[in-house]
Amino acid sequence: MHDFKLIGKDRVIPIGLGTWGMGGKTYADSSRDTEIISAIKFAINNGLNLLDTAEFYAQGHTEELVGKAINKVEREKIFIISKVWYTHLKREQVIKAAEDSLKRLNLSYIDLYLIHWPNDQIPLRESLSAMQKLIDDGKIRYAGVSNFDVELLKRAREEMPRSDLVADEVKYNLLYREPEKLLLPYCKRDNIALIAYTPLEKGLVLRENFLSEVGKKYSKTAAQIALNWLLSNGAIPIPKSEKIDHIKENLGAMGWRLSQEDFTAISEKYS
Repeated sequence: MHDFKLIGKDRVIPIGLGTWGMGGKTYADSSRDTEIISAIKFAINNGLNLLDTAEFYAQGHTEELVGKAINKVEREKIFIISKVWYTHLKREQVIKAAEDSLKRLNLSYIDLYLIHWPNDQIPLRESLSAMQKLIDDGKIRYAGVSNFDVELLKRAREEMPRSDLVADEVKYNLLYREPEKLLLPYCKRDNIALIAYTPLEKGLVLRENFLSEVGKKYSKTAAQIALNWLLSNGAIPIPKSEKIDHIKENLGAMGWRLSQEDFTAISEKYS
């Protein structure tokens, strides 16, 4: 069973909740705040306690909504991921970005802090020395990256003074399997969590009749089959959902396992 995954030394629930688009995308939109906060609370109360957000999302408003949703939850019961935007990767900017995120989230520390996108104009060493300071100061527990290919991930790991990078968050789903070539095997070998964003390819995966057919064996939906397939392949999917029905559906992707035969059949069908 997919009882948990590891991020660093922490056992986390194997599926997270992505929050891109909640409370706006590139700009804040407060029109549905109450509904979104309720959805995040529902997810947490039903065990989806791995939350993924970023300073870039809705110019920080998404972090504020996450902060409101978690403010009465025991801190140890949730695992919060946030990210620093690629224009804020100079040393002092990284530190300020993390501090600003902490204020919006109303937290004293972030569990996992990621460089959202690489920026070849700023030395990795500078950004990562800031990450190390944030770890040393207790403002973040773990550091990681997002959208780094395997070569860049290797270089980044060499630039962390004392702590290792524990995660790389990348696009990965049944219809986009680029990470399987080099990145996923490398992450598995070195116990780096591969966090999969856009795990349902913006809904395209749901239209796959083959997945629906496989799902009938397990009384599961195409989405649940696609998410379970990612879990079986060692990834931590973070589907974004602000609808209660979708959150329930995502929860139903855990706690069981595709047979090896079905896992192989799906892998080959979409190779």
